[in-house]
Amino acid sequence: MQEPTRLDPVRVRAEFPALRTEVAGRPAAFLDGPGGTQVPRAVIEAMSDHLVRANANTHGPFLTSIRNDEAIARARLAMADLLGCLPAEVVFGPNMTTLTFALARALAREWAPGDEVVVTALDHDANVAPWKVLEEQGIVVRTVDIRPDECTLDLDDLEQKLGTRTRLVAVGWASNAVGTINPVHRIGEMARAHRALLFVDAVHYAPHRSIDVASAGCDFLACSVYKFFGPHVGALYGRRELLDRLSPYKVRPASDESPERWETGTQNHEGLAGTTAAVDYLAGLGAGTASFAGARRERLREAFAAIGDHERRLARRLLDGLNGIAGIRVYGIADPGRLDERTATFSIRLHSTPPPEASRALGERGIFTWAGNFYALGLTERLGVESSGGLLRIGLVHYNTDQEVDRLLDEVARLSR
Repeated sequence: MQEPTRLDPVRVRAEFPALRTEVAGRPAAFLDGPGGTQVPRAVIEAMSDHLVRANANTHGPFLTSIRNDEAIARARLAMADLLGCLPAEVVFGPNMTTLTFALARALAREWAPGDEVVVTALDHDANVAPWKVLEEQGIVVRTVDIRPDECTLDLDDLEQKLGTRTRLVAVGWASNAVGTINPVHRIGEMARAHRALLFVDAVHYAPHRSIDVASAGCDFLACSVYKFFGPHVGALYGRRELLDRLSPYKVRPASDESPERWETGTQNHEGLAGTTAAVDYLAGLGAGTASFAGARRERLREAFAAIGDHERRLARRLLDGLNGIAGIRVYGIADPGRLDERTATFSIRLHSTPPPEASRALGERGIFTWAGNFYALGLTERLGVESSGGLLRIGLVHYNTDQEVDRLLDEVARLSR
């Protein structure tokens, strides 16, 4: 039996120039991954090379434009390999939020006043606000509650919110605030039982787990490349028949063919070159054995298995340490036996120090974290912490180490005293 690929932290970290950053003479610990990850050298070089060799607009009869068109096609193929779909089902845009607003407006053209969209209290507002603006057109938006003790979705409440007028269920695959991984497959089955579409926000999920849109049963899925070690580019998967049928808002001379007709304006072409490099970087993590030199899609699956193993080990180390420090509350799933149900993203509060103050103090010591609501406004309001500084978020990704976790725990223990 083939041994699973294991990550080599030394080799991985050598690929990321930013990880050499120092604060007051000490190495920086980048525990801010949920807000955006650092990028490997290959991504930086791909973007620079594109600006030198292919810096032109699309569909021109000359060399740089032809190279640009080829780069866009490569990026579409790379994202298709990452998501498990066809290249023609990949739409690019400036970010997930913009793409979701555009999709919501297009879908609403087929809906009538009184039709319903279901969102959740666990989600980033980028998967709530684009649907709530449709209330101006008479669309009814219903919000699924959470189980606040462990910050998981209340699926019984979801079932009650579904009905004959439900047109779409919008859910995050993983919470960017507390790390909860939602049972998207089951939610998809519930949506289809009511003949509703399923939109999945995979922004936080994408750096941590392999995605297969077919097995997930989603009709649309959005993610952001800068969350999985690439540049600031958004990507949207849409089932081909839906992309072809719906009518997006666009300028008149733009292509009427999918997926291009969904891509308003000129895209971030150098960012698309970086997107391909980011996917290739991830695939390279799955090529750890000579017998695993197959197609990129297969190498990505192997890579995410290795990433998952590494992050679960870090998460267990962090969780065990936090549970041993007095005066701390961990929000979300805190059972070490249930790490498969969450990403390695933890939000906490210290009884002695408000989250913004704690994040600032950690930053001064070279440990980068976030404080606030992280745009998961519905969650911090539901937990009753929005008016008191929100949460302190610690986000681990595959380039983080045991030593960084231990250093964080030492500093948090100091702050808690």
